[in-house]
Amino acid sequence: MTDTPDRIQRIVIAGGGTAGWMTAAALSQTLGKQLNITLVESDAIGTVGVGEATIPTLQYFHRLLGIDEQEFMAATQATFKLGIEFVNWRHTGHKYIHAFGHTGQDCWACGFQHFWLKGQQLGIAHDYGDYCPEHQAAATERFAHTQPSNLNYAYHLDAGNYARYLRHFSEQRGVKRIEGTISDVAINPGTGNIDSLTLSQGEIVRGDLFIDCTGFRGRLIEQALHTGFEDWSHWLPCDRAIAVQSEHSHQPLPYTRSIAQPHGWQWQIPLTGRQGNGVVYASNTISDADAEDQLLSGLQAAPLTEPKRISFRTGKRRKQWHKNCVAIGLSSGFLEPLESTSIHLISSAILRLLDFFPLNGIKRSEIHEFNKQAELELIGIRDFVILHYKVTQRRDSPLWQYCQQMTVPDTLQEKLELFAQTGRVLKERNELFEDSWQQVMLGQGLQPEAYHPIVNNMNDDELSRFLTQIRQQIANRVAQLPHHLDYLRHYVNR
Repeated sequence: MTDTPDRIQRIVIAGGGTAGWMTAAALSQTLGKQLNITLVESDAIGTVGVGEATIPTLQYFHRLLGIDEQEFMAATQATFKLGIEFVNWRHTGHKYIHAFGHTGQDCWACGFQHFWLKGQQLGIAHDYGDYCPEHQAAATERFAHTQPSNLNYAYHLDAGNYARYLRHFSEQRGVKRIEGTISDVAINPGTGNIDSLTLSQGEIVRGDLFIDCTGFRGRLIEQALHTGFEDWSHWLPCDRAIAVQSEHSHQPLPYTRSIAQPHGWQWQIPLTGRQGNGVVYASNTISDADAEDQLLSGLQAAPLTEPKRISFRTGKRRKQWHKNCVAIGLSSGFLEPLESTSIHLISSAILRLLDFFPLNGIKRSEIHEFNKQAELELIGIRDFVILHYKVTQRRDSPLWQYCQQMTVPDTLQEKLELFAQTGRVLKERNELFEDSWQQVMLGQGLQPEAYHPIVNNMNDDELSRFLTQIRQQIANRVAQLPHHLDYLRHYVNR
């Protein structure tokens, strides 16, 4: 057992933004009656504002908090998101949608992709996405909450408005906010734990457990506790981003767009009142000024804000929980937002903290398990993001040439080889992306050499009827859905 109070009561959250206020909201809603929660932030310190696109796990987080979806969506200018359209990733001119739903129908022995692979060989299979409800709905710009089985969806949201919404939520539940910047972190010489934070105005904020939500700089977890950082930039070489908001050029789509470019990729995130735009790029292949010029010249509508430049390094803290400090959000590490995992990683860390919450004192065994689970999750997402860069036919620039030649982590290489040789997907415990792996591998152009032999139990006519029935049932279901914007206006404004 570490040398901490027998009972953890004083929680200090350093930093606001999405990570800080999500943490404050969850702790105050679940354990607020047992804790004294203080959040320290400064209006003078800007937030990165990442995470305007999310994945479906945010719904579960909101259910934990008891958040009303319609209220939340109205407050954050949110739209529904059924997936991500990847443009120019396999090669220039090609596009596919990574949808959030499950594709086709599996059997006890193998996944649907095996039936589809044989159907493709016979020339009777349509595009893989045609067998996924969310894909068809996204492609036709349709959405609704339906019964008995809803579409799997996430949100596009305004990150600044989301933080403000959660701040109001948290303060209603007793969270105390202190305006100020951290000038000093007091470390107990005996235990190595954080005792208190000294703010620029001289105020001292003491706590039993500190949550570091200070962004890339990791003011507590790194600058004070020197936890260390594991660099992944040799696998994910992009290290800059530029973000700008613009007017809408068309009606909000129910999916995010990711457009590959010679030096990186560009995002388009549709909200109700505006569109989020940005570019992620490798600074050793293009200057910041040229990247900004390309972003602005490619906007389809007038910009609403000045471009915001962001520098980052992909990787993770060696420990997300060290001593009496837990890093949540960008302070714990960074993976570029290609698959919209930023907010998911925040909510996942919060839920993990609640699972291991040290109400009766911090235990080393719990710290170890927390960090182990966090690392496994990050590695899985890291590998999934690397997949998009590695499996591609693009060779048109130094960035893509480098990615094609680079050696990837063994954990990813095993997945790629298994799928290429057998069509099987190696699923890890609590895999975040299950159906997504085959969607993206096929979308990026990785074609398996074989399919599961059980598929041959169907003759060609049976297989044709099987595939046709699935596709047609989905098409009929999707055709009954309203247009995304029509449903959004009705749902959010009613």
